[in-house]
Amino acid sequence: MDVSWVDGERRRVTRICDALRIRIEGVARAMTSDQSARTLSAESADVPDGAYSGDIEAVLITEEQIQQRIAELAESVAARYADAEDDLVLVGVLKGAIMFMTDFARALPIPSQMEFMAVSSYGSSTSTSGVVRILKDLDRDIAGRDVLIVEDIIDSGLTLSWLMKNLATRHPRSLQVCTLLRKPEAVRNIVEVADVGFDIPNDFVVGYGLDYAERYRDLPYIGRLRPAVYER
Repeated sequence: MDVSWVDGERRRVTRICDALRIRIEGVARAMTSDQSARTLSAESADVPDGAYSGDIEAVLITEEQIQQRIAELAESVAARYADAEDDLVLVGVLKGAIMFMTDFARALPIPSQMEFMAVSSYGSSTSTSGVVRILKDLDRDIAGRDVLIVEDIIDSGLTLSWLMKNLATRHPRSLQVCTLLRKPEAVRNIVEVADVGFDIPNDFVVGYGLDYAERYRDLPYIGRLRPAVYER
């Protein structure tokens, strides 16, 4: 028997088993550990005056609420990785997660290293196509490392599911997800999420990194965009 063929098959089976292990662990966490997500109250804050004030229908989450929740998430994440041998690898999903990733990394009381990926699954500016492609990949090998994907928002969960499967094939020691926002459809789908900042309604939201046509990312709060803006 060809020894090289046997070695190749052994490596292939090992990769599959590793991916399945991470997948199963993630599903278990998704079913048990994301219950601490904050649900928004029916009330919304006044829209402050500014460059985009006419485009924002309501402020769903204020700057103060965001920062308070980030501090809570950072404390929870740090407790899980307190005994890790290496720095935690944070994988931010561009461009939307840039604000959350930065503030979250600063709030973490444990050492972390930042990496970024850019993936796309949006067929239009307002709907998800389900077709995912990598626009920018990681700059490092994550084999044997504790990896935390940092997301701005989980909409349908399609992109995140694909990303989890892709990164699992790279043999991280552990693979988890922390997201600032989560919409109802993502809750219905079993998406592997360890930490959720806020569960939000199925509104078109912008601000704090989230955009429409590359605008509104610089808002310090999460706001609901007026339909007239994206229905033009």
